[in-house]
Amino acid sequence: MIKFLLKRLALTIPTFFVLMFVTFVAIRLVPGDPIEVHTGERGISPERLEMLRHQLGLDLPVWQQFLSYIWGVLQGDLGVSLSTHETVLKEFFTLFPATIELSLAAMLFAVLIGVPAGVMAAVKRGGIFDQTMMGLSVAGFSMPIFWWGLLLIMLVAGYWGIMPVSGRIDLIQFDIPPVTGFMLIDSLLSPDKGAFLDALHHLVLPMIVLGTIPLAIIARMTRSSMLEVLGEDYVRTARAKGLSEFRVIGIHSLRNALIPVVTVIGLSVSGLLSGAVLTETIFSWPGIGKWVIESVNRRDYPALQGGVMLIALIVMFVNLAVDFLYAIIQPRIIHDK
Repeated sequence: MIKFLLKRLALTIPTFFVLMFVTFVAIRLVPGDPIEVHTGERGISPERLEMLRHQLGLDLPVWQQFLSYIWGVLQGDLGVSLSTHETVLKEFFTLFPATIELSLAAMLFAVLIGVPAGVMAAVKRGGIFDQTMMGLSVAGFSMPIFWWGLLLIMLVAGYWGIMPVSGRIDLIQFDIPPVTGFMLIDSLLSPDKGAFLDALHHLVLPMIVLGTIPLAIIARMTRSSMLEVLGEDYVRTARAKGLSEFRVIGIHSLRNALIPVVTVIGLSVSGLLSGAVLTETIFSWPGIGKWVIESVNRRDYPALQGGVMLIALIVMFVNLAVDFLYAIIQPRIIHDK
């Protein structure tokens, strides 16, 4: 088990450094000087501009800037935001709980609906339920996040008026102190009545928008994997022994069909984090995605570099966790590698 995970970790480290370098260079290819963006093109003299660029090391060659940045990262210093003058780590971990809360809710929504729907579609293969679910999954996978989000805002929030359109909670009605950073938990800890339900209402629409694509993928993958497993000899043997259909489907078939489903769930994490950029922007959700977009617009190099690097670390950690789950669900995978 340990050797298996160490091999995966050894492959992850060089990937991480390559991603850091590509991100570092790509950010600097975006037009616009970060100093001019923050001070205004006419708000500073050329001499002062050059002095500030020298202080931030922006006048050095890119490779020297990159080596200096790597040295800082190895010491735990991701830099200071050019906009807020706060450390990047502090800003990231202040906003990160909002993104985690939204992503976990979206993934829970996708798994709780996608896996049972895929199983039922496989069991009822060719039936009305199967055809309906597969049609909906294609539609869900094909819809752009920004279009789906705006559509829900217009219908559910605008026309029907049953859901809020932005933020995590009604800031006028409730004053929730940030204890954990997770609004659902903080609202439960708060003495304000109705705060939790209000936070839940604010979460519903962005959760649906962000979770729709993973739901469609998980449902289709579960159906495909279940169809393959249901045709195996051991499933026919289990039925011949007189085992109940629930035991055959729920234990013998589903467990062996979970390997590709777990893979899809793990890979969906990167999709959730990238989708969160659009979702958080549409719903004014104060998380990492919205912060990254604002950092691009402000040419805030330290915030953008740190945000991308930390998100990449999270995705890689999740992939390692998926590999660990492989070993638990199907131990023979370790011996096959």
